[in-house]
Parts: sequence; C-alpha cells; structure tokens
Amino acid sequence: MDDSESRKPNPRPPLGAPTTNHNADVHTAATTFTTGDEPSNYAWPDAKNANADVHAPALRVGPATIGHELPFVQPSSYLRPSSRSHAIPPVAAPMSPIDEEQMQGLRGMREFLRVRTSYDVLPLSFRLIILDNELLIKKSLNILIQNGIVSAPLWDSHRSKFAGLLTATDYINLIQYYCQFPEHIDNVDKFRLSSLRDIERAIGVLPLETVSVHPSKPLYEACSRMLKTRARRIPLVDIDDETGRETVVSVITQYRILKFIAVNTEQYTSLLKKTVREIGLGTYTDLKTGTMTQSVLDVINLMVTNNISAVPIVDKNNVVLNVFEAVDVIPIIKTGVAEELDTSVGEALSKRGDDFGGIFTCQEDDRLDSIFITLRQSRLHRLVVIDDHWHLKGMISLSDILKYVLFHGEDEYFPPV
Repeated sequence: MDDSESRKPNPRPPLGAPTTNHNADVHTAATTFTTGDEPSNYAWPDAKNANADVHAPALRVGPATIGHELPFVQPSSYLRPSSRSHAIPPVAAPMSPIDEEQMQGLRGMREFLRVRTSYDVLPLSFRLIILDNELLIKKSLNILIQNGIVSAPLWDSHRSKFAGLLTATDYINLIQYYCQFPEHIDNVDKFRLSSLRDIERAIGVLPLETVSVHPSKPLYEACSRMLKTRARRIPLVDIDDETGRETVVSVITQYRILKFIAVNTEQYTSLLKKTVREIGLGTYTDLKTGTMTQSVLDVINLMVTNNISAVPIVDKNNVVLNVFEAVDVIPIIKTGVAEELDTSVGEALSKRGDDFGGIFTCQEDDRLDSIFITLRQSRLHRLVVIDDHWHLKGMISLSDILKYVLFHGEDEYFPPV
C-alpha cells in the first residue's frame, strides 16, 4: 500500500477529528497554548464588561404621504385625520428561545471584540521574522521552511516602510508565472520579493490589498478589515515615537482571533446552540475536488482558477481522503519548481511534517458551540463537512465562522470602523 492510500481516514471520530494533542486544562479565564508559528505561553485575560447592552436598529417607517400642495402647511392640518391609508409595517415574528440565545451569544462576542484590542491577542512572548523586500524569493522560501512558518511581513528598507505580507499565495503565483512563461524559467531564481507585484500583473492576478491595523485599535476593526479584503491574516503596524517611522509589531491570524474568542467568551459561545445546517454555515455547492493521482500542478491550477485556498481530495465515491492546502506548496517546491509540479498529490501530501495537525471534520447537525470547543482545544484552519460515511458535503472556512460572528443579523455587512 503506497503513502497516498495510507492517508484514507479512519471511521469518523467526534467533531474536530484526528490530530493534535488536546489541551485538557483550557479555562474560560486563562489558558496556555501554542499561538502562531512559535510555541509561547500566554495567559489570556478574562473577558470583562462583555455584557453591555446592544440596541436593536430602529424600525424603518414607510414613505410619507404626499404633502399639502400649498407652499405651507397650516398647523390645523396636523389635527385632521389623514384620509389616506398608510401601509402598516409588518410585525416581525417573535424569536424562538434558541434564536434569542443565539443572538445573545453573538452580541456578547461582538461587544467583547469592541472592547479588546488587537494587542490583547498577542502572547506574552513571541518571535517575529520580517523579510527585506530585496531578498531573493528562493532564499525566502528556505527561511520559511527552516523556521516552520508559512508567512512573513515584508519590509521596504529604502523607504523604511511596511511593504506587505509574504504568503503561500505568492509562491503559487510564481508557479503560475513559470507555467505561462516557461521561456523565463532561468530567471525565476533571480526574482526578488519586490518582484511579486510584477509577477501578479504578468499573470493577470489582482493583487491583494496591503492592509494593516494599529495594535491599539479594537479587535473588531481588525476582523472587519480582514473579511473585507479576504485576508486570512493581518499585520499590526505601529508608529515609532522617536523616529515617526512604521514598526511591524506582529501578525495576527483568523485562527488566533477565533481561539482568543473561544477561550475568553465561553459564556457566550455556549449559547450558540443552532446547527451548521440551521445557520447555513459554509459552502455546499460547486465544490472543487481533486484526487490522489492528480498532479500537484492540476490542483494548484484549480485553486488559482477558483480563488480557493484548499481542495478536498476524494476517491471515486466522493469519500474524503485528505485536503490539499495552499501551504502544502511551500515544502513541495523547496527543491525546485520544475521538478515537483508533476508529482502526484498523494506523494506530495506524504511529505508533510510530523507537526501536521490533520484534517478536521464536522457534520451538518453539529452545533456552532461544539465548533468553538474544538477551536479552544485544537489548531484548525477549516472544517470538512461530511456525512456518516465520510462523503463530502461541504467546506467551512475560518472566514465563514468569523463572518457569521461579526455580521449575522446586522443591517450593515461591513459596519464603518
């Protein structure tokens, strides 16, 4: 049996499935766990004042009737009953107890995000690796692999300014460039990180907005900016008091934020009793899948074409075997782009390190509170929705969860920050 076959999952375990060592000592007020890409000990502050009143938006009244045709309205006209009938706005149906609990939990979590800052999410000690914009792309790949990280902030040393974020997507774009312009393969090793935007323009990819947030701003603002720009991580950039220049403090991810919420607001996450199906969480139509025998390049093209960061790997019966993620590209191409693109997905996935957390699954009948329990105990980046026989049903990203927490039931999708 080859490595790809050995990846076939065992019978479905409980929500949160195969993988990491669970932290049995997780508490609402404080916990110790690994954050980011470097082990750190961090006692999370207790959630206080998260129960502030949240007022419902005012009811909108239908359009007023046409006024008096004279250039003024006599005061006595206000006393006369209108002969025209006004449309009575429909009365909203009363919420069920489970809906009321769900909204109470969401309001509490939102208020928590408004009173906490992005700085609060950071561990007491951590390591931050910043790469100069003039570094060769090939060397940057080695640095990421050697340090066990999948992204790093970029710095423009000429302007002393934050220059963006290096992620697995940039290496995928480099692969696309090689495929579209094979005659330039000899130049690939000469590209510098400052060339990444040129590569995006050459292959016709819209560049991601360079977004950052001040560490003292509310965490709600950081979440809103990430969701608005479809970024999965956001750098915290401060201004040095002495020099007036930008300083990159750290980078926070959606996972780190959701774990921060899960650890500190258990009194609210425990109220989220509605199931994944009931709240429509995730994507269930037009799912893109791959097979173990497909080439890595085929799956990468699938991700680029559909603007997705992961592809479920299934067998001929649509049974989930694994998931190919964008970050899997980094160790695959470390020996060279051309040599590895024809490798099968099964062989590529067998090269994952021992620290790989595994694939996390859930079913449509699982409740949102149980997902937050998994977030408290394990490191996950997405959930594969399956049925009792491991058939693929859907995918839930961390963006889906964060978007629901912030904006479900809100009048404005991206409130001003």
